[in-house]
Amino acid sequence: MLQLSDIKKALDDKKIVHVVGGGLSGQAVIKLLHFHHVPLVFHEKNKDNLLPEFLNFLEQNAIPCFFGEHKKENFANCDIFIPSPAAAISVFKDLLPQKALAVSETEIAYLFCENTPILGITGTSGKTTTTTICDAMLKAQGLRVFTGGNIGTPLSVYALEITQNPKTPRANVIVLELSSFQLQTCNALKPHVGICLNISANHLDYHADMKEYIDAKMNLFAHQTEQDFAILGPEIANLAKEYHFKAKTIIFDTNKRNFPNTKLLGQHNQSNAEAAWQACQLFGVNFENAQKAMQNIKPMENRLEFIRELNGVSYINDSKCTTVVALEVALKAVSEENHPIILLAGGKFKGGDLEALIPFMQKSVKHVALFGGCREYFEQAWQGKINLSYDETLDQALLRAKNLATQNDAILLAPATASFDQFKSYIARGSHFRELVLQLN
Repeated sequence: MLQLSDIKKALDDKKIVHVVGGGLSGQAVIKLLHFHHVPLVFHEKNKDNLLPEFLNFLEQNAIPCFFGEHKKENFANCDIFIPSPAAAISVFKDLLPQKALAVSETEIAYLFCENTPILGITGTSGKTTTTTICDAMLKAQGLRVFTGGNIGTPLSVYALEITQNPKTPRANVIVLELSSFQLQTCNALKPHVGICLNISANHLDYHADMKEYIDAKMNLFAHQTEQDFAILGPEIANLAKEYHFKAKTIIFDTNKRNFPNTKLLGQHNQSNAEAAWQACQLFGVNFENAQKAMQNIKPMENRLEFIRELNGVSYINDSKCTTVVALEVALKAVSEENHPIILLAGGKFKGGDLEALIPFMQKSVKHVALFGGCREYFEQAWQGKINLSYDETLDQALLRAKNLATQNDAILLAPATASFDQFKSYIARGSHFRELVLQLN
């Protein structure tokens, strides 16, 4: 079994590291490894996507670069391969030499701060909210926390900071949101506490199948020992036995409402808070400080974010809702507030059972205003059973929804899709919706 020490030895032996992608994590790990005098090669398909400052850094430090389509000959001397989290590993299978070891940016970064305990969070939905709650609870207890990974700041940024400036106060806990993309190339990462909230069909346009997706998620627990803790949602409790967990396993209760005094909507957020509480008390957080954290926490952008009320109608932005499972969660959360719902949905469909939502939607959804791509999937599932309309753009669909809404309704953007039909990200989609709503009168 590969150990962190094996990866560290490869870096110490000046093995050649190839980094693919100039996003936040790619830039951060390049700068970290360059500081530690590791030989590097950089690959990026679209040079125009790179910031001038980063291009200058590459040029000034004479880091070899390959731009354009990835070619086998460009990876000939690759010993360690660090992919962009957005790049499917299967794409590189025939490009890399057999000796090459694929390692995530997160795992590389942890080599430089491995004495700090990790709290790792994964799952199909709820990762970012739970990560944010963990951060708030730990800080309410007075602990120093670095929070990053798939949310916000790559761990390499923190690793570079503490190695460049040894006097920098170190975190007591590193809290990491980890996607299946990142975990797929984690070979030896060992969190002291790992949370997997849930697993449902997702990213099957990236992973070969559900088994590969679940295997990636379970990498979070693969290197834990009897001194560590694995926290699982009840629907996936069986995975602890199936994947031979060594850690002490805790199954959190998704029906608990320990934190009713919060601005976060829905029972699913009570469930996220319960998972966070089970984890944070293992780092010494008491219940009083956990409660304070939940009272002060605000809904995050694009995650059941209340934008405004206009003429008695609530406008809610859940652009982060990119799956059918997330749509079900959003609908239940808003209906718990006793709002009839006008739903805005549509985009690049990633799969899921839309028909299974019909019984609940018939009770809680007045109208579905479809927009953008994959119209056919929604119409095939819902036509004749739920009131439907279609507009090409989100702008047009929102105006239609506004005209249909009456007092106490909620207009909910919960697309159940990726954004890439019309927007570069779910964040861009949510920002556009927010701007449109704030301009309504």
